[in-house]
Amino acid sequence: MVSEHKSGDVRSTAREAACRLLIADDQPHILEALRLLLKPEGYQLEMVRTPALALEALGHESFDGVLIDLNYTRDTTSGLEGLDLVTRVKELDAQIPVVVMTAWGNIDLAVEAMRRGAGDFIQKPWENARLLNILRTQMELHRSQKRTQWLEAENRILRAPGAPDFIASAASMRSVVEMMARVGPSDANVLIAGEHGTGKEVVAQTLHRMSSRADRAMVAVNTGALPEGTFESELFGHVKGAYTDARADRIGRFELASGGTLFLDEIANIPVRQQAKLLRVLETGEMERVGSSKTQIVNVRMISATNADLRAECAAGRFREDLLFRLNTVEINLPPLRERREDIPALAGYFLSRYAARYRRTIQGLESAALQTMLRYSWPGNVRELDHTVERAVLMARGDRIEAADLGLQAQSAVAQSLDEMSLETVEAILIRKALARSDGNVSHAAEALGLSRGALYRRMEKYGL
Repeated sequence: MVSEHKSGDVRSTAREAACRLLIADDQPHILEALRLLLKPEGYQLEMVRTPALALEALGHESFDGVLIDLNYTRDTTSGLEGLDLVTRVKELDAQIPVVVMTAWGNIDLAVEAMRRGAGDFIQKPWENARLLNILRTQMELHRSQKRTQWLEAENRILRAPGAPDFIASAASMRSVVEMMARVGPSDANVLIAGEHGTGKEVVAQTLHRMSSRADRAMVAVNTGALPEGTFESELFGHVKGAYTDARADRIGRFELASGGTLFLDEIANIPVRQQAKLLRVLETGEMERVGSSKTQIVNVRMISATNADLRAECAAGRFREDLLFRLNTVEINLPPLRERREDIPALAGYFLSRYAARYRRTIQGLESAALQTMLRYSWPGNVRELDHTVERAVLMARGDRIEAADLGLQAQSAVAQSLDEMSLETVEAILIRKALARSDGNVSHAAEALGLSRGALYRRMEKYGL
């Protein structure tokens, strides 16, 4: 009766959020027996027959736990392969729970495995109820630790002095917050990837505020909006007479950010010819102003952002692979707003409070229909579009609560409307969205397709909250 109750608890827990379990054993009949026992309990299983395959799986996928045998070579009982595997697993992920399987009488091996980081052991042939209970206990402990780490990470970010408001309670944002908590205090270069308007600069500002450089400046540069002719001057500065319009010495962004953080947005748009110069500064910490032979030492933490697939850009020859390696010591991927809809009410409330105060409007909140409209909308412009939408609604609202009509959101069928029903701005915004979608978010390609300069397209994207 007790065993059945515990088994039911495991099944309930697994159904709430299926546990991914990696199992390593060289005997097919053992793997099959474990599959028959654990699959009905709701576990998602990955089964391998060698330590090498187990390590490969851990290197490519995430698991909630590992169940491993200690012997893999036929007719051996030393357990050394399994003990080495325990050590390697804990080196890869110090938090992941490891349960080892041993033959009857090999208690010394089990003790050594636990000394190396295993959480528990089971003897073969096992008792089903005991094995299920051990796995359940280890998984619940692991998940409890992860929840605690999540809360600690969230608290560290929220406590960062001077940091912008960072709203991220959706499940899809947990890995983002955990990564920020780990790398924020370091000097590691960070690449932030995500669609336009997902909040990449807010993440960069938060990382800077969490670092030891927080008392120095974070200098932001939108590299996508820089004409190629002024790129070097903007980043490295110039001396008087370096070129026709250089009427005085100018300090560049690298010098301004020295001792602090340099944030380069839209990094994929840097011309290939200029990428080599950026790489040199990152590798050596040395640079010269345009027109000068004097070498200067700069010390910056580099945070960059892009909405492009930089690996694809490297493959196409448009981005240097060695520069990518320098930029993405750590990579943070921001999900689009449509994948974190749980955050929409909190984000909308934050923007509402800000704009109501700015425009001195006594607006109490959102009508239910307005909130439902926001939750159903796809938000192609992400958080930036939500920001602009709420600002407009605050200005347009007639009463003390925002109604759905105040939002001005185009229905998903807006493109199907006849042109004479749309304003010029609506048509232009739709065309820009379609061009960006066709170019997979590459602003340069979209601008070329629309017959605009890159700077002109950026100004329109800002105008329409894209």
